[in-house]
Amino acid sequence: MSWFLAFAGFALLVILHELGHFAVAKAVGMRVEKFSLFFPPTLLSKKVGETEYAVGLIPAGGYVKISGMSPNEDLPDEVRTRAYVAQPVWKRISVIIAGPAVNLVLALVLLVVFFWLIGPTTGTDKVGTLERGYPAAAALKPGDKLVSVDGVRGDPADLSKQISSHRCDTRPPRKGCRAKSEARLVVRREGRTMRVSLRPIYDPAVKRTRLGFSYAAGPRETLPFGESVTLGLDRFWFITKQTVSLPARLFDAEKRKEISGIVGSYEVTRQTILNDLAQVVGILAIISLSLAIINLFPFLPLDGGHIFWAVVEKVRGKPVPFSVMERAGVVGFMLVILLFLIGLSNDIDRLQGEGFRVR
Repeated sequence: MSWFLAFAGFALLVILHELGHFAVAKAVGMRVEKFSLFFPPTLLSKKVGETEYAVGLIPAGGYVKISGMSPNEDLPDEVRTRAYVAQPVWKRISVIIAGPAVNLVLALVLLVVFFWLIGPTTGTDKVGTLERGYPAAAALKPGDKLVSVDGVRGDPADLSKQISSHRCDTRPPRKGCRAKSEARLVVRREGRTMRVSLRPIYDPAVKRTRLGFSYAAGPRETLPFGESVTLGLDRFWFITKQTVSLPARLFDAEKRKEISGIVGSYEVTRQTILNDLAQVVGILAIISLSLAIINLFPFLPLDGGHIFWAVVEKVRGKPVPFSVMERAGVVGFMLVILLFLIGLSNDIDRLQGEGFRVR
């Protein structure tokens, strides 16, 4: 069931994105030839009026085909005046930006709804999830209460800081290296006090040593509507900044490992459904916002590429030669494929290694 629900969540984001393009294209009088959920080969299709509605085999997105997206298309006279290239710049930009705009609005609404009606979980001092390949998996159990680390007591943040104070000998530390000293833990389990000594392992994703466990989630606490809007906007801006910095991560070996792709997003959603169905609202908000921002990057074939060249045309006062756009499109396509391959490679490494740390 988790596979189906995760699939349905992704499909909904794609449908709403493409519906944005579709609705505005129809509203400004363009001829929409095809509305497809997912990419070819086509599995199902039905023509209603002048538009074919289809479902493709490859679940990696979707598209709306508008007549005349390319100036080289051979169109009949009755269609030519409704072609994309024949429309003024403002109409073209309106159609293209409508898809990402839907995802942006949806993301903000979901974030506000999450904080207002669902609420984030509160923290506890008990062990929750244990991670494969880390020391905690062999010594701790879910439900254990961590009392102190090296004699230091405090909240989970204080204890995590003490654990990470144990560092590797190597400089800079490498992934998987063990700290040169042991963290001495006092743990309460079923009324008994235990003492455990473990050597933390360096995790480059968070740039510190860890034992490999998360704290169990406590009850949820909803927020007033005003606070929910404020916090939703704050998270909206934070996620936007992180997504915009994505291309820059290609040039940093460590940050490149943080890039995730479709497989990773899908698996995180699926695992979240298994662990905490309500949390999926927040996950889908993040995915919807990331989808919108990535689509607005100014590279063809992304939506942002079409907007960029439409703006260039407006500034020049005449259309940009299609050959120039084609060459730019090759560069953009290569960048998109590079991001996809890096994300896919990282996702496969995570699936074969530690998995996706959802909680």
